[in-house]
Amino acid sequence: MKQLSQIYLLLLLITGLSGCTTIGYYSQAISGHFSLMTRGEPVAELLRDEKTHPDIRKKLELSQKTRDFARKQLGLPVGEAFLDYVQLERPWVVVNLVAVPEFSLEPHRWCYPFVGCQAYRGYFSLEDARHEQARFREDGYDTFIGGVTAYSTLGWFDDPLHSGFTRLSGDRMVALMFHELAHRVVYIAEDTTFNESFATAVELEGLRLWLNQRGEADRFDAALARLQRRNQTLNLVQQATGGLEALYRQADTLPEDVLRAGKQSILAQLADDYRRLSETWNEPGPFGPAPVTLNNANLALFRQYNQFVPGFRQLLSDHGHDFPAFYRAVEELGQQPPDQRTAALERLSQRFEENL
Repeated sequence: MKQLSQIYLLLLLITGLSGCTTIGYYSQAISGHFSLMTRGEPVAELLRDEKTHPDIRKKLELSQKTRDFARKQLGLPVGEAFLDYVQLERPWVVVNLVAVPEFSLEPHRWCYPFVGCQAYRGYFSLEDARHEQARFREDGYDTFIGGVTAYSTLGWFDDPLHSGFTRLSGDRMVALMFHELAHRVVYIAEDTTFNESFATAVELEGLRLWLNQRGEADRFDAALARLQRRNQTLNLVQQATGGLEALYRQADTLPEDVLRAGKQSILAQLADDYRRLSETWNEPGPFGPAPVTLNNANLALFRQYNQFVPGFRQLLSDHGHDFPAFYRAVEELGQQPPDQRTAALERLSQRFEENL
C-alpha cells in the first residue's frame, strides 16, 4: 500500500505540470516503475520454492546476506529494499539519455519534482529515448544513450532486486547493492558528480570490508583492477576535456568548421589513446571494447560518475572507517555551497593513496 500511495501522489503532482512532452515523459516513468514494482515476487517465497533455479537461488541467498551486512556493518538504511525479485526480459532496467551542445561539455539538464535537475533523463522504453535523442540531434547536440543496470528511488519506494543484479558475478552484485543503498543516505539535488562519486566510494569500501570479513581479501584485487582501468581512462578523459574546454572557449571567435576540426582531432586522439591503453587490459574498459566513438556526451557522463571517488574514500579513512560518522561528514559537506564542497573533495582526492 505504501508503494501505491506514493505513485498516486506522484500522479497528482504531475497533473499540475504543463506541456505534453512533460506529461508523456512522467507517464512512461510512472508506468515503467509501477510495472517493475508490481511484478516482484517475494525473495523469501522463491527461496522456499523447490522450482527456483539453483543459480538464481544462490544469488537470492547472497542478496539477503548482503542486505544484513549493509545494515549492520555499513550502517546503510536498507528498509525493505531488495525483498522482492523481478525477472527482466532485457539486460538493463532503464536507459539514460545525455545531451550536450556541440561546442560545450555542460550537459542539458532536465528538472524533476523532489530530486531537482539532473544531467540525464531515464527511460523504460529505448524507443522513447531514441525519439527524444532525435530531437536533440536535430538541434546539433552530441548525445549518448546508455543502459543502466540498476537505479535507486532514494528510499521513496522499496526497490526490488532484479535480474540486472543477479546476472552479475557475486562480488559485483554485492557491490552494486551497496552502491544503490548508499543513494538513500545522501542525495544532493543537481550534483550528480557528488552523488555518484559518494555511492561508488561506499560500493568499493563496502566490498573491501565484505571480502575481508569473509576471509577473501585477495578477491578485492579484481575490484581494484576495474578501478584502475577507470582511473586510467579518467586521466585520458581529463586531458582531452582540458583541450576541448580551451577550444570551446573560442567558440565566439573561431569559425564552426575550425571548431569541428579541432574537436574531432582531440576526440580521435582520445579514442586512439584509449585503444592503446586497453590493449594492456584483460577485459573491456569503461567505454567498452576498442575501437570506440566518443563525443561530448560520453565524456560529460563519464566525468560525472568518477571524479571524486578518491576524495570520498579519503574522507572515510579520515573517520577511521566508521561508516555512520563518515555519512554525517558527507551530509555536512553536502550542505556547503557547490564551489566549496568541490574544492574540499579536490583537496581530499589529492591526499588519497590506495592502500594495497
